Amino acid sequence: MPNFIDRRLNPKDKSLSNRQRFLRRARVELKRVINEKISTEKITDVDAGHAISLPVSGTSEPSFSPDRGTGRREYVLPGNREFVLGDRLPKPGAGGGAGAGKGGAADLELEDDFRFVLSREEVLDLFFEDLELPDMVKSSLKEAIAFKPRRAGFTTAGAPTNINVGRSMRNSFGRRIALRRPKQADLDAIADEIAVLEAEAKPSAVSSERLAGLRRDLEVLQRRRKLVAYIDPVDIRFNRFEPMPVPNSNAVMFCLMDVSGSMGEREKDLAKRFFVLLHLFLKRRYERIDIVFIRHTHQAHEVDEETFFHSTQSGGTVVSTALEEMRRIIEERYPSRDWNIYAAQASDGDNLTGDSENCVNLLNNELMKLCQYYAYVEILDERESAIFRSTDNGTSLWRSYRLIGKNWRNFQMTRIAKPGDIYPVFHQLFAKQPKTAKSG
Repeated sequence: MPNFIDRRLNPKDKSLSNRQRFLRRARVELKRVINEKISTEKITDVDAGHAISLPVSGTSEPSFSPDRGTGRREYVLPGNREFVLGDRLPKPGAGGGAGAGKGGAADLELEDDFRFVLSREEVLDLFFEDLELPDMVKSSLKEAIAFKPRRAGFTTAGAPTNINVGRSMRNSFGRRIALRRPKQADLDAIADEIAVLEAEAKPSAVSSERLAGLRRDLEVLQRRRKLVAYIDPVDIRFNRFEPMPVPNSNAVMFCLMDVSGSMGEREKDLAKRFFVLLHLFLKRRYERIDIVFIRHTHQAHEVDEETFFHSTQSGGTVVSTALEEMRRIIEERYPSRDWNIYAAQASDGDNLTGDSENCVNLLNNELMKLCQYYAYVEILDERESAIFRSTDNGTSLWRSYRLIGKNWRNFQMTRIAKPGDIYPVFHQLFAKQPKTAKSG
């Protein structure tokens, strides 16, 4: 019979198999608590570990214990003043114990909740589960910062294109000095002196001896110069590269949401789920990311996250005011030369008559030239999803935005009626596409 041994490394002070077993048992309760925390906490707090409080009743492990009302047991309790060896102890009756149930001690402290700490990866898995995202997208969200080759010193082997000329020549110069390689100037001086002596019409005995010695010296120097090469393979140094984290640029995400009377709590909850996913995606790729919340009725204002999702303000709908507010903030605080700009807009599609054309002009002529990516999400009632199944049908804002999608590859739009509908636009966002120049 084969034996299977789990040799995966356990987290510090934790049993991996027991932890996974507990996550499976308490998955429903953990998911309920995670969804509640995400709906009430800030977007920036989702991508972190969480301490979850669970009822103790749902965390007990099955165990076996003897039935105190049956069987026969003999034992002696030491240190008592009533019983001696051989005495028989009566079995306690029903309710005679000192437990915390009925008839137990009233002053015992009970722990009502069990606290369990989930890691960031476990929180993401629970959060993405009902969004029907494939594992490929989950892995993308957990990716580390991208790496690119960076200079990391020198090496003695490498491609010819990576030869460091300066370091190689420095090594060559040091080696030639150490081995006393003759300089060309020394050889030229001896050659000139030999030429002078050879030019004498009647050389003396001293001149002849001197000439013979110079010729011997010149021969030795030339031989030594050939033996000690000007540059040797041991001198060559190559630039060494190793993968290092890329210092990512800054990014800003604009969250634009319609908060007119038609946007209820269900619509706002779906919008927040979409914004949470977009924030997690961008945070994995940028060291610093700012979030700008813009809400609009017939007027648009920059607000904090609490006001953005939970304010009860209502009114008419003029979508172009949100786009104008976004343009103003970019001009004041986020120049496109220094920031990667992303935007996500959530709306039910209602808009003032004639204003959808203003939105198209603002996006086509100004905003899409600045944005890395722009996503429009139209939130429908589930009963309307069948009616608007075709992309040709829709509100005036939807039909107008379709014109933008034809001109700009970095503009995507979709309709959602339930959490699982968020997947299509994120599939398009996460998919690696070939780099193409913007058109417009």
